[in-house]
Amino acid sequence: MRESDRDEGEAALLTALFGGAPRCWYVLDRELRLVQLNRAARALRCLPGEEAIGRRLTDFVPGFPAAELTGLAGEVLATGATLTGRLLHGHPAAAPDRAQVLSLTLYRLEDGVTGGPGEPLGVAVAVEDVTAREAAAERLAVLHRANQAIGSTLDIATTAQELADVTVPRFADATTVDVLDEAWRAGPAHEGPVSPDHPLRRAAYRTRHGGELPVRIGRLNTFPFPTPFTQSLADIRPRLVSRLDYGEPWMGTDLATTERWRTAGVHSLIVAPLVVHDTVLGLAAYYRYERPDPFDEDDLELARELTARAALSLDKASSYARERTVATALQRYLLPQQPPSVSAVDAAHLYIAGGAGSDWYDVIQLSGARVALVVGDLAGRGVEAAATMGQLRTAVRTLAALDLPPDELLERLDTTAVRLARDSAVAPGGVPGEELIASCLVLTYDPVSRRCTAARAGHPQPLVLDAAGQALPFEVPVGPHLGVGGAGFESATVELPEGSVIALYTNGLVTDRGRDSDASLARLQQVLAQPGRSLQELCDSAVYTLVPERPDDDAVLLLARTHHLARENVAAWTFPDDLAVVSKARELAERQLVAWGLDDLVYSTQLIVSELVTNAVRYGKGAVQLRLIRDRTLICEVSDRTNTAPHLRQARSTDEGGRGLFIVMQLSAHWGTRYLREGKTIWAEQPLPGVP
Repeated sequence: MRESDRDEGEAALLTALFGGAPRCWYVLDRELRLVQLNRAARALRCLPGEEAIGRRLTDFVPGFPAAELTGLAGEVLATGATLTGRLLHGHPAAAPDRAQVLSLTLYRLEDGVTGGPGEPLGVAVAVEDVTAREAAAERLAVLHRANQAIGSTLDIATTAQELADVTVPRFADATTVDVLDEAWRAGPAHEGPVSPDHPLRRAAYRTRHGGELPVRIGRLNTFPFPTPFTQSLADIRPRLVSRLDYGEPWMGTDLATTERWRTAGVHSLIVAPLVVHDTVLGLAAYYRYERPDPFDEDDLELARELTARAALSLDKASSYARERTVATALQRYLLPQQPPSVSAVDAAHLYIAGGAGSDWYDVIQLSGARVALVVGDLAGRGVEAAATMGQLRTAVRTLAALDLPPDELLERLDTTAVRLARDSAVAPGGVPGEELIASCLVLTYDPVSRRCTAARAGHPQPLVLDAAGQALPFEVPVGPHLGVGGAGFESATVELPEGSVIALYTNGLVTDRGRDSDASLARLQQVLAQPGRSLQELCDSAVYTLVPERPDDDAVLLLARTHHLARENVAAWTFPDDLAVVSKARELAERQLVAWGLDDLVYSTQLIVSELVTNAVRYGKGAVQLRLIRDRTLICEVSDRTNTAPHLRQARSTDEGGRGLFIVMQLSAHWGTRYLREGKTIWAEQPLPGVP
């Protein structure tokens, strides 16, 4: 090819490149002065046209970081390395309130006459306006981040704050989130438009640089009418205020807010309602005051998607909070409102509702002035768990009425738990249910003998301290959790000095949020080792010391301070297996009642003693014991060595016998049978004169 043809071809190529190429081309000399640009560069609004020829690079890029561009060009000129796709952010001189992103490709121009690496002649710069592409990518990145970050918990305030954190600073300079008061308080959902005077609570707030909150988190707030906020709540549609005009009439509805916006320089605003299936949950507002580019229609669409994503998570959080409120209310209803007043112990309790678990406790009056203390912990949450907890508590009270020892009571309670799990194993739709697993500790205390007996099913050990606050050894063998089935339970017995403090608790008190149980127990023991304080004060101190601000699990603490029934309030006699002792038993009972000043109960007590001793001699075996206890009631107990219990039946008019237990029932407020390891005790209680 001739030299002239090659020169003509290169000239034609250069003409085509600078004339018809869609990308903007600039050619800089060694001094980084502009020497040539193509037609597309002349039309590009971000940089000046022909008037820039001969000027240095730093002179014809107003609105862009000239130092950065100069550094890149200098690096390419010195090293010969090509830079491709470098992004440059700025604002064009023709539209300083509009952000623009340029993609730069820079390579060195050389004198290639020698055939090898030539002398550098300058730098060629290819420029492409990628503002729309980068804005779309940024919106996708914000939306992707929102999908990952929003809804990590089922807490309304946390979810609202996640929306604010995602949008600031990548989308807005400030974001506020307000939720309806009923959604904040887990009330019924609000369907349809919201009136202007409807109260909302500030759920989240974030700005680019922090600062003082205009409305404190959780505080009630209402928006002035008419404003884009009230309009958005009224028709459940978002509002875009691309360029804020402080002369608008609605800006005068709240002068304090308007002045705060003016001071900050707020110039653009988007308001979007938080809506799920026509249920309004609240309102999100996005502000710009540092970024000069205003919100546009694409930003409005992104705000709509972000708010819809947050609304779904807020709806789940609100539904969870609503169900939790119902479950907590049900659980509190199923628990004793106040421990009953019994003579064996003084009792106090605390119950802290957390996010998981269905804990329960009970104080049950038993025969013979004894008392049973029960604490349990059911795995699970929600209304179903609370209802199951109520069933277990009812079963415990029913079994306790049979005067079963703690280990046998847990055996039967485990059977009940297995049946409950089996009955609820398959839901009506055929979906398997959750496994029923619960722990429980049952403890009985006898104020006459001062003997304390306990058994536990997968539950933490009880903590026992004497009257001086010193820990007493009481190791109760641990059995399997309730609902497992097929394993036995063992009990342990200890004799306690008067004034001892018994502490029963659930795991939520000592192990919530991964706390070390041994360290927590040591702190609990320190709290309880204060003999001069009331039990309720000790419960409160335990809360202050051990329970987190927002516990994740239920926590129960049941405290009991023991009393000893004085010897002068108990009388006991043992008789041989002979019907002749019945009259002697009546005589001894009369003497004791007269000594106690209970003359009004002599006749009825003699009848009860006569019938019970007669039955024990006739149908029992071995010696017969009669015991009278003066407590809040008069308790009459007759024990023998047989396990055969009498049955109450209605005697016919022609029967010669069968009326003994009926007479006992008529004369007593309560009566029943208590089984012992060997034998049984039949007891009857009568109210004392003048004692309610």
